[in-house]
Amino acid sequence: MNIATTTLSSKGQIIIPMSMRTNFREGEQFLVFQEEDSIVLRKTDSLKEKLQEDLEFEKRTREAIKEIEAGNYVRVNSDNLEEEMDKW
Repeated sequence: MNIATTTLSSKGQIIIPMSMRTNFREGEQFLVFQEEDSIVLRKTDSLKEKLQEDLEFEKRTREAIKEIEAGNYVRVNSDNLEEEMDKW
């Protein structure tokens, strides 16, 4: 693990130390995640496919919840779940 310090400017900018920039190029985009007092940067190209899958899963989950709330679902006994899934 590479560790270094940096400072936040009055414009909200943070410089990534040179020793940590060897695999990045100018103009490259990052996703920024914040949790409590931590900030994580991830290159978007390495996450683009996974992020798209996650967004699609989230969309389908939201749609399924709406269907369940509307009462449009089938209750299936776990004994014949596989048979029921084959019908879908």
